[in-house]
Amino acid sequence: MLMQGITYTGKTDAGLKRKNNEDAFAISREMGFCALADGMGGAAAGEIASRIFVDTVTDVFSGGRSVSGDEVNSLVQNAFTSANKKILDHVLEYPEHRGMGCTAEILAFSDQGFVLGHMGDSRTYRLRGHEFKQLTKDHSLVQEQLDQGIITKEQAQSHQQRNIILRAVGISQSPQLDIIRGKALPGDIFLLCSDGLTDMIRDEQVLAVLVSGTEQEKMAGDLIEFAKQAGGKDNVTVVIAGISRP
Repeated sequence: MLMQGITYTGKTDAGLKRKNNEDAFAISREMGFCALADGMGGAAAGEIASRIFVDTVTDVFSGGRSVSGDEVNSLVQNAFTSANKKILDHVLEYPEHRGMGCTAEILAFSDQGFVLGHMGDSRTYRLRGHEFKQLTKDHSLVQEQLDQGIITKEQAQSHQQRNIILRAVGISQSPQLDIIRGKALPGDIFLLCSDGLTDMIRDEQVLAVLVSGTEQEKMAGDLIEFAKQAGGKDNVTVVIAGISRP
């Protein structure tokens, strides 16, 4: 988590169709993490859920400056567990918010590389040299059908049920969390994003922005603008983490 030479940028936009923004993100250069959440639930409950998540991540990571991969792994798991409980407790206190929750990503760095926590259909990608890879797999009905060969990738892009989520923070007592670990190499670019980006533009367009060589701030702004130009049907949030070259 004390890995040096990492730059972070985050941007969020309500999009063109939604009145409020239920996405949220958090970045801490000092604590070596970035996080993103996409809220769901009526009566502004999704906005509350995503805010609970990113605030909880910040609280958990502020407890100590761990550097080992195993310690950072524990922090990521604790952040998801704690946020899940807080959202469930909120619903007990405010029953009108029943059904609230969020999809979420946490990317944290240690002296051994990165730890990525993932739940839902927000995504994390990595650009390494010429290889552009989606590190996460959507926890969605459409992804399940895709895995089973019921539908094609092209059909998945416009499937009417693509917003049905199978896992999310704050929906059940013991949600299943994906943890992905790996090396972080000089020149790597990581992108965390809500589905407001990936439902609007294809991976090829995302890649074109990331290889453009522009500064992170412009990359983030361009991605959001492309999503809005394609219709901007949902809130859109992007967080970029770049590993500096020596």
